[in-house]
Amino acid sequence: TSKEFRNVDCPKCGGQANRETDTMDTFIDSSWYFFRYTDSSYEKGPFSPAEAEYWMPVDQYIGGIEHAILHLLYARFFTKALRDLGLTKADEPFRRLLTQGMVIKDGAKMSKSMGNVVPAEDLLSRYGADTARTFILFASPPDKELDWSDQGVEGSFRFLSRVHRLIIENTDLLKDGLAEDVASEDDNTAQLRHAVHKSIKKVTEDISERFQFNTAISAIMELMNETQKFLADGKIEGKSGKAAAGEAAKTIVKLIAPFAPHLAEELWEAMGLPYSIFSQEWPVFDPELATSSTVEIVVQVNGKVRARFDATADLEKEYLESQALALPRIQELMEGKTLAKSVVIPGRLVSLVVE
Repeated sequence: TSKEFRNVDCPKCGGQANRETDTMDTFIDSSWYFFRYTDSSYEKGPFSPAEAEYWMPVDQYIGGIEHAILHLLYARFFTKALRDLGLTKADEPFRRLLTQGMVIKDGAKMSKSMGNVVPAEDLLSRYGADTARTFILFASPPDKELDWSDQGVEGSFRFLSRVHRLIIENTDLLKDGLAEDVASEDDNTAQLRHAVHKSIKKVTEDISERFQFNTAISAIMELMNETQKFLADGKIEGKSGKAAAGEAAKTIVKLIAPFAPHLAEELWEAMGLPYSIFSQEWPVFDPELATSSTVEIVVQVNGKVRARFDATADLEKEYLESQALALPRIQELMEGKTLAKSVVIPGRLVSLVVE
């Protein structure tokens, strides 16, 4: 932009000439820009030493593997040089690194040069941005390769549609429970309240500590199933049931907000809750409720899963076998037959062989 620098006389012929202005590789900029970001309006130097001391080093760096050699290496060189010049006290530019995986489609890295790019406009017009975000985060851990799947996109759309239907179709049913700040627990609500607090714990830790967004979304799906079952079984009757259902609905919408922000905002408004969902506090789990005293026992008959029941994890094998044999569905399957063998794994499985 400096005319005095750019417009000069040619040193050879004396005629009018222009100096070359593109003289630095882009890695020069990316080797120290994070210092400038701490205060982009600072005019007394390249960056504010005070702001850099407060913000640096960067807590979390996320980038592709292609940056590992040049950008990250140069960033370290520059940071240590700036440290030696007395401009910063930071010794390293970044505290933690997460190298994200590539997106693979049709067996090759997705890129324009390969001609296998999925146009964002097509996804947005058909499914919306929330579906695209949810699929990408659910399809694989962020540090692994993501195999693009049109069926996977459709699956994410169906999941978000289920969330939408759960809230919208049951708004009147949930209304009284949504007003409750804390749900109470009884035999009727224990399983749902456990699912709620277990999900909050899982999603919170997966997002903030492990960057495992796929398992976080999976935990929300499990909470969805428990909530739908709770409503279908008619357990919402009574004050405690309504409060537990309201707690579950609010929790589902809050937990899904980082992945599907537009849907979450819409559902939060539909439930008549204070604007905006992104002004609310993140849900906090109760450690006791997040840890269940019961586990689900799978019952197999001749190798096929036929029933399930809940029991405490420390029950004896004989008791678990008797509980399994007492289930109506198992009694139906065993009518006219004899028990030849049983294998019981406490806390997990009762396998029955009948003849």
